Amino acid sequence: MGVKKIPERMCCGCGLMKPKKELIRIVRAADGEVRLDLTGKMNGRGAYLCPDKACLAKARKSRRIEKSFECSISDELYEEFENELS
Repeated sequence: MGVKKIPERMCCGCGLMKPKKELIRIVRAADGEVRLDLTGKMNGRGAYLCPDKACLAKARKSRRIEKSFECSISDELYEEFENELS
């Protein structure tokens, strides 16, 4: 038997590959609404972030989350993400 592979995802902020369980998922649902997915099970397109405000700031500055979702994200939503990370 082979060793089970741990799924890895790339953080939108720092760009490092990390185990999926260590990252926070942000999801764009079919209705276009963007929200945090703390369970990791919501339907929709996902992007991942380290649970770190510095990574959120980098992702916001480079607009990486917006590029992966092909939509714009309001300042209020970024502030909501920041509050959730606290």
